[in-house]
Amino acid sequence: MRLPLAPVLALAVALAFAAAPTAALAGSQDAAATHAGITAGYALARAAVATIPVAQDRIERYNSKLARECPDVGAGTPETEASEPMSAEVAAALWSISYGAAAGPIKTFTRAIGPLHWTNARFNRAVHRLATTLSELATLRMPDLCGDVRAWTASGFTTVPEDVLEIDHHVEPLELPEIPWGLVTPYVRPAETGLVNYIKRAETKVAEAEFIKGQKDWYQVIETLGLEP
Repeated sequence: MRLPLAPVLALAVALAFAAAPTAALAGSQDAAATHAGITAGYALARAAVATIPVAQDRIERYNSKLARECPDVGAGTPETEASEPMSAEVAAALWSISYGAAAGPIKTFTRAIGPLHWTNARFNRAVHRLATTLSELATLRMPDLCGDVRAWTASGFTTVPEDVLEIDHHVEPLELPEIPWGLVTPYVRPAETGLVNYIKRAETKVAEAEFIKGQKDWYQVIETLGLEP
């Protein structure tokens, strides 16, 4: 079972343009794409930092709502693999909230990345996959946790609702790719050094929030619903 990402943009966003291609990719087209990419990455890194408290507040309010509407609705959940689809749906709900909190900046980022092209196919593919995956995460449908867990409980924990299976199937492949920096050596225009340094600082801040808050939020909602991890 994959634990949910923190209630912030994944740190891969901050890494996306923390470096730029070397001479192998440094033609005029690549240089222009890299400049635009760093600019877009900087804007998204700023949004990622600003989103940390916003998303956390939304998740806490959501957990309070569940505590009012369906506390311990999954009480008696078996401690077996049969419970994994339900706990995975909790992760999807948290992703919907956290990435949805930054849906606007993510949309701006993906629009900026869309027309860009690098001559290194692997690098180009990874960057565009990053943008596509972020867009998918930012537009995830919020599942009905109370309703789905009630239905599962009513079946005697034997039948996972179809809605749960559908959303789990949808989110399972949504992994943010690693940008293959092994193919390139850092290359940044002198004027862009400040932007890159900010992106790196934002990466650290996002990573800290992810480590501290991500698992805690997931376990908290699991406990509220009376599910097993």
